[in-house]
Amino acid sequence: MYANSKIPESAQQGVHEHLVERVAKHASCEFRKPVLDHNKAAFEASLAGWDGKAPLILDSGCGVGHSTIQLARAFPDHWVIGVDQSEDRLSRKKPYPDALLPKNMIFVRADLVDYWRLMADAGIRLARHYILYPNPWPKIGHLARRWHAHPVFPFVPRLGGRLECRSNWNIYVEEFAIALGLLIGRQLPWESFEAPSPLTPFERKYRDSGQTLYRCVVELDRQPTVEETPQ
Repeated sequence: MYANSKIPESAQQGVHEHLVERVAKHASCEFRKPVLDHNKAAFEASLAGWDGKAPLILDSGCGVGHSTIQLARAFPDHWVIGVDQSEDRLSRKKPYPDALLPKNMIFVRADLVDYWRLMADAGIRLARHYILYPNPWPKIGHLARRWHAHPVFPFVPRLGGRLECRSNWNIYVEEFAIALGLLIGRQLPWESFEAPSPLTPFERKYRDSGQTLYRCVVELDRQPTVEETPQ
């Protein structure tokens, strides 16, 4: 059946007890994992069609790419990059023939652990950045596999722009907001939301299964208000 998706199940019932400790550790330690050559090539390819002037949108973990296509259609004056590490997902049939696909976008196969670092080290700033329905890794012992608890996460806010993370697991989004807030010195909100025009196939399936959807949206380039600054 189609609309039978389940909410991630976990013995973890709230924010992981080691989240803050782990984020602080990653923020204070240099991440030295070598960048692989094929990811360097993918990074260069993703910018080859960019004129250097159009605002950039990054669709991190774009999967089959439906979200990248929708973003490119919604922002025709932007250059939209869809990144995923799976060649199988990227090569799946798109909702439009190739001739009708937006010309202001590109799909690249790369590991985000390297791609985010390459973009940050190049000093590139984003207009918008989407992390849509990442693997939640809901087991308690899998905290380190969640993006916000990974050593690469401190590079994410360096990319700037409007960052949005969405998930159907409320704990993931709450942890994301806490981790990001620790890195940028702000108390960040997160919320449930409606998706009348789903960006991804997962979002559509979760919505049609009657699940609540959650998101954290942050404008990284603006200064925090007094109310947002931790006391």
